[in-house]
Amino acid sequence: MWSLDPFEVVTKAGQATWRQLLLGIERELVLARVHRGMVARELSDYLFARSSGHFASLMSLISRGCYRAVKTGTEALTTELLDTVRIDQAAEAAREHLHAALAAGLLSAGAKPLRREGAA
Repeated sequence: MWSLDPFEVVTKAGQATWRQLLLGIERELVLARVHRGMVARELSDYLFARSSGHFASLMSLISRGCYRAVKTGTEALTTELLDTVRIDQAAEAAREHLHAALAAGLLSAGAKPLRREGAA
């Protein structure tokens, strides 16, 4: 049986790997209101807390979230929309602990703000 260790965001290398994964997902989303930074910047910490860094949990959340975004007509992923999506029990159980650590600044998924066009 194959297994994939969860992603980690404790190290700079782990944060960079997580960000690259989210950028790849973001590039492939087909939603009418998708925008640059929607996943990799705006939802980085949230997605890590929700998935506890597990790839299968992340992909389940993203795919179910996209389905709900299309069905509701919102056509974008937001924390409010994703909060309505249930995923596997293990990820849901870890969610509160990880969210608290991220909110307290004890952990970060390393999302960096995008430079605004025209900004120096």
